[in-house]
Amino acid sequence: MSLAQWVLSPFLDYGFMRRALAGACALSLGAAPLGVFLVLRRMSLMGDAMSHAILPGVAAGFLLAGLSLGAMMLGGIVTGLAVALLAGLVARLTPLREDASFAAFYLISLGLGVLLVSLRGSNMDLLHVLFGTVLGLDDAALLLVTATASVTLLVLAAIYRLLVAECLDPGFLRASGGGGGWVHMGFLVLVVVNLVAGFQVLGTLMVVGMMMLPAAAARFWVRSAARQIPLAAGLGVAASVAGLLISYHYNVPASPAIILAAGACYLFSIVGGPQGGLLPARRRMRRA
Repeated sequence: MSLAQWVLSPFLDYGFMRRALAGACALSLGAAPLGVFLVLRRMSLMGDAMSHAILPGVAAGFLLAGLSLGAMMLGGIVTGLAVALLAGLVARLTPLREDASFAAFYLISLGLGVLLVSLRGSNMDLLHVLFGTVLGLDDAALLLVTATASVTLLVLAAIYRLLVAECLDPGFLRASGGGGGWVHMGFLVLVVVNLVAGFQVLGTLMVVGMMMLPAAAARFWVRSAARQIPLAAGLGVAASVAGLLISYHYNVPASPAIILAAGACYLFSIVGGPQGGLLPARRRMRRA
């Protein structure tokens, strides 16, 4: 089998592989650019906390309406935003820092979500919620992911300058009447919506990997956020293709394969990336 056949035949021969590729790529295009701003704001762990914060809402939707995409999405958005607001409120009213507050709510949400799914669903239902069903996406899930990615990119384009300013100096943006609070809340809404839309693809445990790993890898190759955004999206798409091919040819679960492919991109970037990578930094030290 030639390399072209190895790469193309799974997607040409099987419709479920094409649907999986479309869903994973759409998730990459919407989530990875948000990860760039999470990295810039040093809020990377918040993305992980939010991905688990949506689990109780998804589980509640599952308990009330079964495998209803609309009910699970609505529940995930409500609980995700509630956790974000509660964590921020606790950080403002108590000595506890926001990252510690998010970590506490993340652990509570994870335990509650797993318990709720286990009350009614089977072990297979729990696995689907936690790890996704990228190889079994239906029309509704695929439409949801692609629509979410489209809206995310349009909103990011509209508030890009305000987001960059908010990352650099949120106090100045609020003092100058630039609407820093609304920009921050709008950004959190985008994060939650993408995590909720993406849980059908990679599950609540792994969807954050597509948001953070390509963004963290892009940081080692280019400096500006304007360049990191398309690079992160491209790395996410490449990881999706590689993970699906590995899953097909070597008979391994697709969601972990995609995340491990993104992780490989990140590790390679740490070693060889020109912006702070280990090998380029070592070469510069030798020249000095």
